[in-house]
Amino acid sequence: MKTALSAVLIAAAAVATAHAQSGSPTLEKVKKDGYLKCGVSDGLAGFSNPDAQGNWTGIDVDVCRAVAAAIFDDPNAVRYTATTAKERFTALQSGEFDLLSRNTTITMQRDVALGLEFTNVTYYDGQGFIVKAGSGVASVNDLNGATICTQSGTTTELNVADYFGSHGMQYQILTFEKEAEALSAYDSGRCDAYTTDQSGLYAARLELSDANANVVLPELISKEPLGPAVRQGDDRWEDLVRWTFYAMVNAEELGVTSQNIDEQLNSQNPEIRRLLGIEGDFGEQLGLTKDWAVRIIRKVGNYGEIFERNVGSGSPLQIARGKNALWTNGGLQYAPPIR
Repeated sequence: MKTALSAVLIAAAAVATAHAQSGSPTLEKVKKDGYLKCGVSDGLAGFSNPDAQGNWTGIDVDVCRAVAAAIFDDPNAVRYTATTAKERFTALQSGEFDLLSRNTTITMQRDVALGLEFTNVTYYDGQGFIVKAGSGVASVNDLNGATICTQSGTTTELNVADYFGSHGMQYQILTFEKEAEALSAYDSGRCDAYTTDQSGLYAARLELSDANANVVLPELISKEPLGPAVRQGDDRWEDLVRWTFYAMVNAEELGVTSQNIDEQLNSQNPEIRRLLGIEGDFGEQLGLTKDWAVRIIRKVGNYGEIFERNVGSGSPLQIARGKNALWTNGGLQYAPPIR
């Protein structure tokens, strides 16, 4: 039995080595360019949003920064392209950017039929509604007959149709190509409610003329697992993006942070040693250096760090971890082991 197991392990190692040596066309292109091209939203606080100086921040931005850190040891080696919900998939397919990291819901249609591969769920979300505080609307079920604003090219229209239709409720929907246009229409009173992913509602509320005059309803009407996407056909690139995020989740679970990373390099914990490249050749299997995860954690942080500063307690949004807590804390965030 030991002999058979050893043969299996040797064969698996040979396959992994050959797979790694096959390389990634996308990775080679990114290295040649000297930067990662990343598609992001056209402005969503907490996820991807530029400041007055053009500096981008947010969870989706940090995914791009982490990939750049893994490759170049420089999280700033990224060029961002703002893309609308309607244009994002076509732009990715045409090669306008190397990675789409733009509050995008993973669905079967998108995963199977559009020539895309989703790598992770970076944020577990669900569709909600925001209404005027004095409207008397306390529940989604109070929106029968309402006019609802949303952005075109998203799953939100379909979710509204499903929910309102299954509950025998009437509604009128107004769609706009850009989120800012839809939000402006709601703010000016053209709509009774605005709908998008609930995380986006907390961000949108801060953009309204009077944030305190608007409330986010408590119910969710859908599952919205958000995550980055790459083009099909480059498995190695897909692996690199996937394990970049998994490294951040594993780091949080293991207590490895941007603040204690140097201390953790001396850890005797075998899981930490594999994560940080002290043992094994996991970085090389991705076409990266042994210290790929060290670069990510030191320059960008673990998942808990990027969550807190962008949408959590360290941000204006003040969103609780909820479903995005680690599995060890009752949430859904879970990463396979590096071994």
